[in-house]
Amino acid sequence: MRVLAALSGGVDSAVAAALAVEAGHDVTGVHMALSAEPAACRVGSRGCCSVEDSADAARAAEIIGIPFYVWDLAEEFEQTVIEDFVREYRAGHTPNPCVRCNEFVKFRELAERAQALGFDAVCTGHYARRVDGPGGPELHRGYDELKDQSYVLAIMGREELSRVVLPLGEAPNKAWVRAEAERRGLGVSNKPDSYDICFIPDGDTSGFLRSHLGEEPGQIVDVEGNVLGEHTGYYQFTVGQRKGLRIERPADDGKPRYVLETRPETNQVVVGASTLLSVDTIFGMDPVWLVDDLTVDEAATASFGSTLGGRALADVDPAVITVQTRAHGTPAVVTEVSMQPDGQVRVHLAEPVRAIAAGQSLVLYRGTQVVGEATITRAVREAAQPISA
Repeated sequence: MRVLAALSGGVDSAVAAALAVEAGHDVTGVHMALSAEPAACRVGSRGCCSVEDSADAARAAEIIGIPFYVWDLAEEFEQTVIEDFVREYRAGHTPNPCVRCNEFVKFRELAERAQALGFDAVCTGHYARRVDGPGGPELHRGYDELKDQSYVLAIMGREELSRVVLPLGEAPNKAWVRAEAERRGLGVSNKPDSYDICFIPDGDTSGFLRSHLGEEPGQIVDVEGNVLGEHTGYYQFTVGQRKGLRIERPADDGKPRYVLETRPETNQVVVGASTLLSVDTIFGMDPVWLVDDLTVDEAATASFGSTLGGRALADVDPAVITVQTRAHGTPAVVTEVSMQPDGQVRVHLAEPVRAIAAGQSLVLYRGTQVVGEATITRAVREAAQPISA
């Protein structure tokens, strides 16, 4: 099979490409240049897409013995990831740029170019598994729960899933991957991982947003509308945030306040008690399904319990549906999944969860298999019983 391997310049993609060659595929490497200013895209271990990364990708391809090219996708990345990131914060949401990058750049732009050039599949260094099931290809969690990236890949959909190779899905851990890189002489075995938001290498998200959106002084209010303080931009806050509120007047009960929502239309940040963050129902738009049928097995859910109880994710009963709302968040047990008249998906949980932010992805799992994804629009508390602190 002709495979186009995305080489980021890091250890994961290099080992994935080497494993693809070892599996007998005809592999060509490509580095996606995603920044218009690559010289300024890495601060320590933060960021990616730098000149250093391009050179490391080229050296890895040479050692593996595969052709190598650099594709300039900076304009596509700017339009579909960075501009979307700013636009979502302006709307009062908390987006996940890694999900958008996988959707628009790695598994749309790259896959389309690969197909046009006659490649059968795209290979990446993501920690997730593509399994050939009875109904076609399935996306499953990677074996390494700490590195599992199925959450950010769920957006790809079934068509793209059928044309992807994920060699690191069965890697036991990152140490094994680094050892493989060293054994193969790839030269990136000790390279630090990039983390946080790649296009904000200094980690100052508030500063980045301020430079794009400017300062917009406004009020911090409680749920009754009482003014408690001021802010310089509602977009600098996200649901569940406690630090940085700079509220002078303490709560009546002396307990800390948390961000409950941001209101772009009035330029307000609403804060309140921790208990008000708990929700049991999540709504999401633009659902992407990776299965034909999705039913919740109530008997299995009841016998399994309302929470995961500290079990390994690989041990989750395959009849139980769970939902994950953060890239490395703890999955919650689902009791009902339904489609609404407006096309949104509604997910009801067995127990309340905290601090669900609009703009993030909700990803549904059946055991370790990804069954669907949607972008969170809102989360509410439907149960009537009071919430304990």
